[in-house]
Parts: sequence; C-alpha cells; structure tokens
Amino acid sequence: MATRNSGDAVGGDTETAEGVTPGAPVSKRPARDRIFETARELFYQHGIRAVGVETIASEADATKMTLYRNFPSKDELVAEVLREQEREYWAWWESVTACCCAEPRAQLEAIFDAFETKACNADVLGCPLSNAAIELHEETHPAQVVSVNYKKELYRRINALTRAAGAKDDDLADSLMLLMEGASGARVTLGAGGPVKAVARSAKALIRFHLDGCN
Repeated sequence: MATRNSGDAVGGDTETAEGVTPGAPVSKRPARDRIFETARELFYQHGIRAVGVETIASEADATKMTLYRNFPSKDELVAEVLREQEREYWAWWESVTACCCAEPRAQLEAIFDAFETKACNADVLGCPLSNAAIELHEETHPAQVVSVNYKKELYRRINALTRAAGAKDDDLADSLMLLMEGASGARVTLGAGGPVKAVARSAKALIRFHLDGCN
C-alpha cells in the first residue's frame, strides 16, 4: 500500500491536509506530487479499476477537490502516470543500448539480458503499460492510447534493431516482441521463478536462428 504522509500540507493550495495537528511541522511536497506518486503505486499494486479517487486522495492526505484541481479526471491521472512510466522505460532502454556501442545485435541481446534482470526483481508485477492495456482495453481511453502507442514504438525499435542486425524481414522482430510480451505476462502469473527467467536465453536462440541460420 502507499505510505500515508500524515501532516503534509497541500502544497500550492490553501487547504491543509486532513488530520494535521495544529502547529505540527508540515511537508513542502506539493499536493500534485503526493497524489501522482500515490496513484502510481496503488494502480500498479492493485489495478486501475480497483482504485478510486477517494482512496487516492485519502492515501495522499489530500481531498478529492484537490485531486481534481490537479488532474481533470481519474482517466487523465492514469494516462499521466503511464506517460511517466513510458519515459522511464525509454531512459532505461537508452542506458542499456548505450553500453553496446552501435552494434545492433549486441544491443538486442543486452536489452533482453537487462529485461530479464529487471523482470525478476522481487517488486516487479509485470509491465505497467501492458497491465493497463489489458485492464482498460477501451480504444478511446486516454491511458489506453498511451499504452498502445508505447507498444507500437517498442515494436518499431525492436524491428529497427533486427533489420540493422541483418534480418531480411519482420519475423525476428515479431518473435522477439511476442517473447517480451509473453514474458511480462508470465512474470505476473508464474512469478520470478517461472519462464521469465529464460527470456534472455530464448531471445538469443531466436537471434541465432534468424541471423545465423542455426539453433
């Protein structure tokens, strides 16, 4: 569960947090930051549909009015959380691929090595953008748009690397994308000790098969 910040003032607002003792020291963290961080944690731990704005506001020591002053709707709050998670993912991608100079095949293998390490962390509950896409699935939901566009960009990047590594068609990119998506799902259902622990080895086998013509 999110950690309550009892005693925090609502930064940028005229109200004070519920439960504040008069004269007690208050935090300068803005209400928007507390709401955003709380929503992000709760959505990932419990699911988007299961968490209401009342719960988010309460856990952030704010009010629903404050939440809606900072975010037009719960849907927009979800979308903003996913945009931040997408930005963090691409920063991770760039840091991983930067370690492999400019060799596309090495970059592909490094991505899956790092993905396996990341996916097997104890606090990981799958890919938040994949989880959101499965849970929401309405095409016009702003968060669904973020998730779908992220997946399209992920496939584009994988495809670009496979082509640069020598693939003649989309087959390798298709296989690697399916492997990554399947590994994310398996992490949720079967845990860190399940098939996800073989994702890097499987990716390298696919790369060898498609680029070298051998198992």
